[in-house]
Amino acid sequence: MKSNPDTCIASRRPLPGLALLTLGGLLLAGCAGNPPTEQFALTESSVREAVSAGGTQYAPVEMRTAQEKWREAELAMQKKDYDRARLLAEQAEWDARVAERKARATKAQRAVEEMKKGVQELREEGMRSVQ
Repeated sequence: MKSNPDTCIASRRPLPGLALLTLGGLLLAGCAGNPPTEQFALTESSVREAVSAGGTQYAPVEMRTAQEKWREAELAMQKKDYDRARLLAEQAEWDARVAERKARATKAQRAVEEMKKGVQELREEGMRSVQ
């Protein structure tokens, strides 16, 4: 019995798709085993920015949360638990960003209040000089 070459080719068509899926899975698994050095750099930068913006003073809860998660991420990195380290570093980054924005907003709000108070004092002084 002679085999038809078209039948053999047709039966092999799913294999390239399967091979691509397998290769993709291996690539993803390989990425999961890499240290999250880029994420750590982003997180460290975000934490520093939050501290310099006054996060410790104006957003203490958010800042403490960010710093705790950052420490946990560093411990996970030392244990080579890269998936957990990456997740904690991402969470710490976003907590630090919240702390930074909250601190900046609080400082801006206080500046507005002080300006309003200054304007009010000028008005009162102007009213006194008119009388």
